[in-house]
Amino acid sequence: MRKKHKTISNTSVRLSAHEKLCAERMVTLIKSIDELRAEVKDLRGDMNKGKGVIYFVLFLGTIATALASFFQFKS
Repeated sequence: MRKKHKTISNTSVRLSAHEKLCAERMVTLIKSIDELRAEVKDLRGDMNKGKGVIYFVLFLGTIATALASFFQFKS
């Protein structure tokens, strides 16, 4: 009598389990990368707002200095 050959070998079962594990890891990595992109985008927005505030404060300081100089020399 002939032996029946298995259609699925142990190697293919292990490979399938490995592929499933890798697929789960890739999903986790992609999700983490998407979250990081969103956080970086928010941080860039906050930095731009901060730069705007700094420029506005410098502008007000320049005007205050100019007015103080004008009134000091006028007296």
